[in-house]
Amino acid sequence: MPVRPLLLALLVSVCVALPAYADGEVQKLITAADKARLDKYGETRKAALEEAKAGDPAEVKQLDELLAKPLVAFSDKDLTGNWKCRTIKAGGLSPLIIYGWFKCKVTDDGSGWRLTKITGSQRTIGRFFDDNDKRAIYLGSFSVNDDKPKPYGSGPESDQVGYAFRNSASEWRIEFPAPYYESKLDIMEFKR
Repeated sequence: MPVRPLLLALLVSVCVALPAYADGEVQKLITAADKARLDKYGETRKAALEEAKAGDPAEVKQLDELLAKPLVAFSDKDLTGNWKCRTIKAGGLSPLIIYGWFKCKVTDDGSGWRLTKITGSQRTIGRFFDDNDKRAIYLGSFSVNDDKPKPYGSGPESDQVGYAFRNSASEWRIEFPAPYYESKLDIMEFKR
């Protein structure tokens, strides 16, 4: 076999063996402010979790247990369906607040998973984008009560960005660094 066809065959076999990740669509959609929030995710998370240690010991234990769970790949599971979800606020106005459970739903519109928080006063609606095997990027819009959510990109008061992580077939979470309101890190936890 000549060198060029051999090289082409090798490249095709490598590409087929690699997982498919975001095609750059998220980079076209994400705002500069949200890109900056993701760029500072590690330091923001560290500061928020340090502040959270001063919270109620029972809630600190719940947070520690959640974050200690190993991460697994998104690629072999389907997130669509109904979920119970709750928000954990770390750092900021209060060291740590863990809210009660509400209802969320994940659908697939043909272009990927879409999340809608359907109960509770603080809502979100948005979409997931592949980032790597064990992490996805969430771009969403925050709204209150039954206010109509604004489209993503409408401004810092409604735009949301976070990293999603999966712990098992029945548990996952989104971590929102530097949300506009109240905390340094919001964690939205999901269970079946």
